[in-house]
Amino acid sequence: MARANEHGVTPQSEDFSAWYNELVVKAELADRGPVRGTMVIRPYGYRIWELLQAELDERIKATGHENAYFPLFIPESHLAREADHVEGFAPELAVVTQAGGHELEERLVVRPTSETVIGEMFSRWITSYRDLPLRINQWANVVRWELRPRLFLRTTEFLWQEGHTAHATEAEAVAEAMTALRLYEEVARDVAAMPVVAGDKTPSERFAGALRTLTLETLVRDGRALQAATSHFFGTNFSRAFDITFATADGTLEWCQTTSWGMSTRMVGGVIMTHGDDKGLILPPRLAPYQVVVVPIGRGPELGRSIDAARSLAAELEPAGVRVRVDERDHLSPGFKFNEWELRGVPLRLELGPRDLAAGTVTVAERLGGEKQAVRREEAVAAVLARLDAIQAALLERATRFRDERTRVVDTFDELVDAVAAGFALAPHCGDASCEAKIQEVTSATPRCVPLDAPAEEGHCVACGKPAAYGRRVYFARAY
Repeated sequence: MARANEHGVTPQSEDFSAWYNELVVKAELADRGPVRGTMVIRPYGYRIWELLQAELDERIKATGHENAYFPLFIPESHLAREADHVEGFAPELAVVTQAGGHELEERLVVRPTSETVIGEMFSRWITSYRDLPLRINQWANVVRWELRPRLFLRTTEFLWQEGHTAHATEAEAVAEAMTALRLYEEVARDVAAMPVVAGDKTPSERFAGALRTLTLETLVRDGRALQAATSHFFGTNFSRAFDITFATADGTLEWCQTTSWGMSTRMVGGVIMTHGDDKGLILPPRLAPYQVVVVPIGRGPELGRSIDAARSLAAELEPAGVRVRVDERDHLSPGFKFNEWELRGVPLRLELGPRDLAAGTVTVAERLGGEKQAVRREEAVAAVLARLDAIQAALLERATRFRDERTRVVDTFDELVDAVAAGFALAPHCGDASCEAKIQEVTSATPRCVPLDAPAEEGHCVACGKPAAYGRRVYFARAY
């Protein structure tokens, strides 16, 4: 049985799953709700989501999308209009059969995703080519009845944004789906410090009803893949199901080409698994609820002077855009506070005690690497800003190096088996779902994506030996 360390969590190397489950609770990110599979997001965890949401929402609006809101309840008949869609979601649906003390004439599905209800509204709002493109985004909760729930990664109810758009041509819709994917890629890389691989899902892995599903895949610290975001091109599948048509400039009637795309609270779990260590969380500065915690040190009058100095320093950091907290809890020892803020992943800790005040310095401790250094008090704000930027870059570099070291190019089935035990395998693949099933049966690995930015390459499928499809290698990995 794995034992918790001095920070109260099982070491990653002993049991990564236990480490994650314990850390989410002990760092006060989330807790389990009273209904199986549901999640209560606590303020510290919700603040991470808010920061991610703000970054993403700004970028979504900058590309011409407007926020709206659509109903939580969807008539069951709406899902049935698109056959692949209803079949894909059927095992995960939560259905309401009674309301107001009476049986409903038609059962209502609790929103698993919103293509159907938004398709209904698009059919009302779009009549002419002048109404296109129509770009809508929604921030909402969705419900999918998970068999194996895990906080943030797979919960019965979760939060996300879902973009939905309609276009006059296929080329415009495909470009829109790609724009969304690249937007997600920027947020993952520049905000969450998560290196991602952008690519196409193979046909068997596509979203229900999509002609093309684009995805971002990352590798977390136990060598498993995590899907960070997806973007879908539907062609006219949903337009035909919901009669979304438009009159062209010459008066003919055509079906709209539609897309949808989303990123969810799963990203919070991705941040935890990408950057954390045995001490707990390591948060990228751009997503840290507190980028800096100032810990005053001393006893009696000395503590009072340290608190005053800490407040003064915080008052200088805040106008510089730093999210800072002064930990004035006088019933806890400095060592306890150090451990707690390490567990919760605060990028920088500033210590101010009698010796610091006498020397005119501030002790700066970095969560990543644990280095401590004294800086001149008058240089503290500039030093903090520079170090936050450096930590953000260092986390991305570390995660990228980890991913690259665990990515192997393979040409045989045995090589693939070895590679996916530690990370990504880049393998030639014929595209046949039966080969994917064989690989999954032996290794638990699935095709994560056909990379968009990889060089063209021919070969023979590692599972069956037939000529490879797609013109490039496919990423395989065990995944969450």
